[in-house]
Amino acid sequence: MPSPKLCWRAFNTISHVKLSGICYSFARMETVNLQLELRPPLAVLSFNRPKVMNALNAATFDELDAVINTLRSDHSVRVVLVTGAGDKAFIAGADISELAPLDECQAQSAAERGQSIFRKIEELGKPVIACINGFALGGGCELAMACTFRIAARNAKLGQPEVKLGLVTGYGGSQRLPRLVGRGAALKLLLTGAVITAEEALRIGLVDELVEPAELMARAEALALDIAANAPLAIAETLKLVDEGLELRLDSAMALEAESFGRLFSTADKVEGTNAFLEKRKPVWKGC
Repeated sequence: MPSPKLCWRAFNTISHVKLSGICYSFARMETVNLQLELRPPLAVLSFNRPKVMNALNAATFDELDAVINTLRSDHSVRVVLVTGAGDKAFIAGADISELAPLDECQAQSAAERGQSIFRKIEELGKPVIACINGFALGGGCELAMACTFRIAARNAKLGQPEVKLGLVTGYGGSQRLPRLVGRGAALKLLLTGAVITAEEALRIGLVDELVEPAELMARAEALALDIAANAPLAIAETLKLVDEGLELRLDSAMALEAESFGRLFSTADKVEGTNAFLEKRKPVWKGC
């Protein structure tokens, strides 16, 4: 786990590239379960509890919530990469030693807390790429599903084994999994509690790409930079349109799209983007 000293070094690095005062607030948090590396236009967020395979506990959720709020406000960050420390796990699930003694009300509150934070990831307004470098089970798989894309190393394993503990998914897995892979494939995973290979996850649509372990972060960064080269307002609007439109009737979703299309015509980025195209040069986005 990183010490406060390491967090202070991170702050010195951030101040060197002259980022906003928001980053100073993050440095003062002295997070121990997460590591955040800011490399505008990218941010790399690592879950850092390798001794317990990066299992999610209440303290980690608190830190994650604070980090998401910080990333939302930092306009120098266009894309976020999420991974796990070590070479064994992305996130192996929830911390069962912490969940086991909860009563009914406490368990429901814990589920609602996790759902709320994962929903913040979906609504960040910036793409979030899950870089699955090992086991992504239970809450880890649920967090990956809340991300925009999922790139998995070939040695990764994914699953929702909650039924083996007498439980159901608590952080949105029963709802996101069918939306990603379809009802039948989702129920097969949810009801058996099976842990599947990265190849099978790719086949059913649970992950979007498969790469060699050594190439995982490089591929994710390349994809992130491709996205970050585009207009930030257009990226945010596209994410919102897809997220909200999936829950609407087609006619209503298309009306939402037309409204968004028109709204972007009032932005400086639209002027810059169209002018740059006509002038055959690269655009310089202002995010307004």
